[in-house]
Amino acid sequence: MKPNKLILPILVLVVIFLLYFLYFSPKDDLGFFADFDTNSNTNREIMVKILHEKGFTQDPNGGTVFYVEDGAGVQVRVVGPLSLPPGMDITNRVTLLGHYHGDYFHAADVRIRN
Repeated sequence: MKPNKLILPILVLVVIFLLYFLYFSPKDDLGFFADFDTNSNTNREIMVKILHEKGFTQDPNGGTVFYVEDGAGVQVRVVGPLSLPPGMDITNRVTLLGHYHGDYFHAADVRIRN
């Protein structure tokens, strides 16, 4: 087999691998609340850092309130579900699924990130 016939398939494979590892692979970076549209109620995911020093409290409406920080250092109050996953008191990062209202984030789901 000629080396010229191998060059194109190898280049295609290299491009596919680069696309996967640079674009589609899961990232461990914190997200940004600035990326959210405050006029939209569409649930989106964002990875954030938990601010343990501000504590966890119960919301009178039946949820849990805690504070998080995004990649830009913006601190936001989160109104989450009543039952949070075990280990919330010791983890540093969580993935929130919900929507941002500008002054608080309404989380439909909270998942722990290691």
